[in-house]
Amino acid sequence: MSLDVDVDHVREHFRLTARFSSEPGLTALFGRSGSGKTTLVDIIGGLVRPTRGRIAIDGQVLVDTERGVFVPSHRRRIGYVFQDSRLFPHFSVRKNLLYGRWFTRPDGGAAADLASVVKLLDIEPLLDRRPDSLSGGEKQRVAIGRALLAHPRLVLMDEPLASLDEARRAEILPYIERLRDDSGVPIVYVSHSAAEVARLATTVVILTEGKVTAVGPVVDILPLADASDPGGVLDATVARHDEVFQLTVLVSIAGELQVPRLAAPVGTPVRAYIRARDVMISLQAPRDISALNVLAGRVTSVAPSSNGAQADVRLDCSGATLMARLTAKSVNRLALAPGRPVFAVIKSVSFERS
Repeated sequence: MSLDVDVDHVREHFRLTARFSSEPGLTALFGRSGSGKTTLVDIIGGLVRPTRGRIAIDGQVLVDTERGVFVPSHRRRIGYVFQDSRLFPHFSVRKNLLYGRWFTRPDGGAAADLASVVKLLDIEPLLDRRPDSLSGGEKQRVAIGRALLAHPRLVLMDEPLASLDEARRAEILPYIERLRDDSGVPIVYVSHSAAEVARLATTVVILTEGKVTAVGPVVDILPLADASDPGGVLDATVARHDEVFQLTVLVSIAGELQVPRLAAPVGTPVRAYIRARDVMISLQAPRDISALNVLAGRVTSVAPSSNGAQADVRLDCSGATLMARLTAKSVNRLALAPGRPVFAVIKSVSFERS
């Protein structure tokens, strides 16, 4: 199922201009606060009427300002998961879930799918409880289930983890992955967390000051996403576990990575997110150092910062892209330039289940 967006919207002193298409999977809208992410999902969901534009899901037009088409939100069959769960406090979890049937066509059969949604989100023990007895992560899982039981053609998630602490985020991320992989429903996911996007996204849409500045696969686009803290994404697979030192060895096209032990069986796909500030550069294969991960590569570009004090060095490591943020002095001392062979010394890896 595809989503096609081509809209302009003006609100007071802010202008949003967005044009992109996304395919099945999870499309992440990524950008800083105030870049227009929430405004865009509100337009897609029918909560805001754009000044100009067209939106279609699988060829069915929801908005076309030139033809005067504007399908109201309750007829779009779009599930919406907000930052806060917005559950009805006087309903049980079961009743909150089944509330989604009111937005389903008469032949939708939402109740018949309750069992599969409960299994997908692992919420059977919660069915008879009230929202005030749930953790933040449990509430969000119920909110996702309610959205699914409306039989949506598309699910919008507006920073659904923003109000959760680190432990609750870690709890709910696997369920969003499961939703992405097993439900067959495309997702548009708003985030300003590069690590979240690296873990979840199939496609990334970068928004900068109200404009879409890049669209494409996560491994290609995420390195461009945050000028203040860039990084690179490696698709990898769990190769083996080192029980003696409690490490997991990942294999990727760039080479092997050793990370703290993952609770994942051999063969599990993962994504490693490596921040530019966690990469050092050596001209020779380093010896007798504490860093466990060293990847051979070649410089593809050097981009100085606006103040000239630092530079972002882009590396090609056997087809995978990494970034290193260095001082201008280090770039000069090592004579780094496109084509130069180097070794990337990786100090830290953020590893995520794929």
